[in-house]
Amino acid sequence: MTVKSSISLSAEQHAFARAQVRQGRFPSVSAVVQHGLELLREKSEGEMADRAALKALLEERARGAFVDVATMRSRLKDMTRARRRTDRNAD
Repeated sequence: MTVKSSISLSAEQHAFARAQVRQGRFPSVSAVVQHGLELLREKSEGEMADRAALKALLEERARGAFVDVATMRSRLKDMTRARRRTDRNAD
């Protein structure tokens, strides 16, 4: 279903939309605006999903065991040594 709506565009926006139509990329200025709104909706939904995933990760981490700096450094050194051994064995 489509709904008619009156909108205002700046001169630059209208010129850009008209150029898109002239270039054959869209059948009308309305189609350009619709496409732009769809991209904005997708971006907004993606950002909301990213925020939700980050929030879930932070909440999961907050419930987990605390690792102090010394332990983390030791783990990183062990991981680095293991990686170097793997790289040497691959050569």
